[in-house]
Amino acid sequence: MKFRILVVFTIVLFIFSCSNQESIPKPKAQLRLEYPEATYEKIDLKYLSFDKSKYAVLEKINDKKFNLVYPKMKAKIYMTYFPVLNNLDSLLRDAEKFTYEHTIKADEIIRKDFVNDEKKVYGSLNLVTGNAASQIQFHATDSTRHFINGSLYFYAQPNYDSIYPAVKYIQKDVQRLLESLQWK
Repeated sequence: MKFRILVVFTIVLFIFSCSNQESIPKPKAQLRLEYPEATYEKIDLKYLSFDKSKYAVLEKINDKKFNLVYPKMKAKIYMTYFPVLNNLDSLLRDAEKFTYEHTIKADEIIRKDFVNDEKKVYGSLNLVTGNAASQIQFHATDSTRHFINGSLYFYAQPNYDSIYPAVKYIQKDVQRLLESLQWK
C-alpha cells in the first residue's frame, strides 16, 4: 500500500512538473548611475579660457599643465598647453600618436573633428572604446600660436562596461570645453 502511494505520488509529481512552457532566461541587470545635471563655469588661465563642469575641480600645476579632476567618478583629465613655434606638425603628430598607442587594447577609436572658425579653434575628439587606459583623447589649436591636448584617465583598472556611464558624462563636458575654448 505504501509502495502504491509512493508510485502514484511520483507519477503525479512527474506529470505536473513537466509543463509545456519554455523557460526564459532573466535579463541581465544593469547598473544605474545617476550624475547631477551638468552646469558650467568659465575658467580663465594664462593662455586660454573655457567652460568646465562645476562637478570637476581644476588642479593647476603650472601655466601650461592643469587637470580637471572628477573626485566622485575617480577620473582626471590631464591637459597640457604648448605654444606653437613652427612645430605644429610635430605637436599634431605627437597627439595622434598618443591616441593610437591605445589601439592594442581598444575595440574602436572614433574620431570627431571640431572646427570653430569664429574663435579659431580647430581640433579633434577621439573616443576610445574597449578596455584601453584612456577613453577620451583630444587636442585643439589655432594653427599659429596655441595648442592644447588632453586625456581622460580613471583611477581604476580599465573595464569599459563599468566606466561607460562616466565616460559618456565626461564626454559631454569635453565637448563643451572645446566649444567654449578661447585663446588669449
